[in-house]
Amino acid sequence: MMKSHNVGVSALIGGHGPDRYSDGVEVPGNVRWLYASGTPGIKLDGTIPETIEEQADLAWKHILAILEAAGMGVADIVKVNQYLIHAEDKAAYIQVRGRYLGEVSPAPAGMFSVVTELIYPNILVELEVIAAKA
Repeated sequence: MMKSHNVGVSALIGGHGPDRYSDGVEVPGNVRWLYASGTPGIKLDGTIPETIEEQADLAWKHILAILEAAGMGVADIVKVNQYLIHAEDKAAYIQVRGRYLGEVSPAPAGMFSVVTELIYPNILVELEVIAAKA
């Protein structure tokens, strides 16, 4: 079972509500690891939704599908790296993230970045996750 190690930094930055995350997550030995590539909210037909909410929802659905293919779920996520193009999209993104991570315990470690661009100009969000399961 994973264990959270919090020193108080996450609580100062936003480690509560739907933006909940841990300062560190310890994973016991003898586990399988999954590293998901950067995953945008792009439809499988190649089209890209227009809004941050639609893209974030789709990116999380892709992440869940990747986890499921490995026999894992959201409770197995150790760390989430989140990249947004527009800082003003943070609140909307966090609401979507909260629907997927909810009250997962321990909350995964996280990194949140606002970047100048992603793989295509109209992609607004991209996610990477690291997961582990015994």
